[in-house]
Amino acid sequence: MATDAHSAADFYGTARGGVAARLLRERLAALWPQPVPGIAVLGIGYAAPYLRLWRESAARCIALTPAQVGAARWPAGALNLSCTAEEDALPFPDLCFDRVLLVHGLEAAENARRLLREVWRVLKDDGRLLIVAPNRRGLWAHVESTPFGQGQPYSPGQIGRLLAASMFRVERRDTALYLPPTTWRLILRGAPLWEAAGRRLAPRFAGITITEAVKDIYAAVPVRAVPRRRMVLAEAA
Repeated sequence: MATDAHSAADFYGTARGGVAARLLRERLAALWPQPVPGIAVLGIGYAAPYLRLWRESAARCIALTPAQVGAARWPAGALNLSCTAEEDALPFPDLCFDRVLLVHGLEAAENARRLLREVWRVLKDDGRLLIVAPNRRGLWAHVESTPFGQGQPYSPGQIGRLLAASMFRVERRDTALYLPPTTWRLILRGAPLWEAAGRRLAPRFAGITITEAVKDIYAAVPVRAVPRRRMVLAEAA
C-alpha cells in the first residue's frame, strides 16, 4: 500500500513523528550541510518536513507528491510551491534542479525505474539525488502505523542496483532511526542514545537507509521516454 499524504501529515503531527523527523533531518543536514545559495531543490513523495532544511537558501524549493499519494501542502507560512503530478511525467523541463530529495517516494512508487528516469531527466548534470527509504531489515518497515511501514522496503544493495540500472552512481550511504517505532514517551525522550548505540552496535538494522547519488553521464543512453500524462495541481502556499 502506498503512503497516503494525509496519513503522513497526521504521523508527523504526533510526538513519535516529530522525533523521527528530527533524527532524520540531522542526518540529511550532515550530508547536505550548506547548499549553495540560489539553488533549485525538488522534494518528491512527502518531503515537506525535510525541505525546511534548505528552504531559506534555495531560489526554488518545490514539494511534489505523486498523484497516487494525494495532494500535500507546505506548513503554514512557507513561501514555496507544492504540486501533484504523475510520477513518470514530472511537470518540469530537463536539467532544472540542483538537488532532488526523495522521501516516502521510492517505496510508494508504482514504477520505481520510471520515477528515477524522470528524476534523471530533471536533475542537472552536476546535481545530486538523496533517497530516503525504509530499510528491509529495520523495525520501522514492519509497522504500518507509520509512513515508513507502507509500500516496498529496500536493502542498501537493492537501492544501489536500482540506481545503477537508472543511470545513477552511488556516492555515499548513511542510516537513521535506530529508535524503536514506539509511542512510549520515555523511549522517545532517549532517542539520541538509541541512535548512537544503534549506529555503533547494529548498523544493519537501521530503520532508514539514506543514499546519495549522482548522474552517471557515461552510462548507456536512456530508452525512449514513455508517453507523458501530465496532471498538475499547484498552489503557492
